[in-house]
Amino acid sequence: MKIALDPFMLRKLPIREMVRTVADIGYEYIELSPRDEFMPFFLHPRADDDRVAEFKSALRETGVQVASVLPLYRWSGPDETERQAAVRYWRRMIEVTAELGCRQMNSEFNGRPERPAESEAAFWRSMEELLPVFEREGIALNLEAHPDDFCEVNTPAVDLVRAINKPWVNYLYCAPHTFHLSGDDTGADIPAMLRYAGDKLQHVHIADSFNHKGSSGLRYILNPPGTPARIHQHLDIGQGEVDWDVFFGTLREMNFDGIATACVFAWEERAVDSSKFMLERITKELVR
Repeated sequence: MKIALDPFMLRKLPIREMVRTVADIGYEYIELSPRDEFMPFFLHPRADDDRVAEFKSALRETGVQVASVLPLYRWSGPDETERQAAVRYWRRMIEVTAELGCRQMNSEFNGRPERPAESEAAFWRSMEELLPVFEREGIALNLEAHPDDFCEVNTPAVDLVRAINKPWVNYLYCAPHTFHLSGDDTGADIPAMLRYAGDKLQHVHIADSFNHKGSSGLRYILNPPGTPARIHQHLDIGQGEVDWDVFFGTLREMNFDGIATACVFAWEERAVDSSKFMLERITKELVR
């Protein structure tokens, strides 16, 4: 199993310093998430040959490896111009990932929850164009359901991943999305959701979150009433309401052996301490 750090809280550091910091904290793997000068959100990658070479040099110097690359593009957007642009951005980022020597990418479904049929149709158009590119480059793909995507709930997300019908396309369970993934107001049955993914579960994101459905839906007061905004956090383990004994216990019972990424975003002012704490806890729970 690979324990990786999403270094988003360290993104303001130059890339070489970011890699050294990750190594100093004790991580052997990075999950590369968006950085403005390398792979910005929803825009064409900025990484040129020199920046890729700089990143690779820092990895060699520290012994850190890239476990996965996480781009975010509007590849399921119902706007066809945006979708076509997203496919172009994906092609370039797949190329960069191959240059980095990484064989794993992951991302979100994207699209719009109020336009699910149009978004899913766009998703399949993008899949038809990009699956051959992933396959040619030998790069696997893990997909996650995300709040405010066209597919937000665990069971239909797993079913959609299975429908792609490729052994190298698998599912990512994001723990801080737990209370959205359940899809109802009856709580969050973490074991059932993880086990439903079964052998397609190849990646987990680990951070804590509060249950926004708590207190009869009044845990958070959002205005105006009825707003469709989604809310969740990416906190240190123990700062929210995810049942970690159940989460880690189920992963151990399933003999999970994929990628586990620490993805806390809430504490940039204590990013190093937070990342150290997460590494120690994840290692204690999952490394046997």
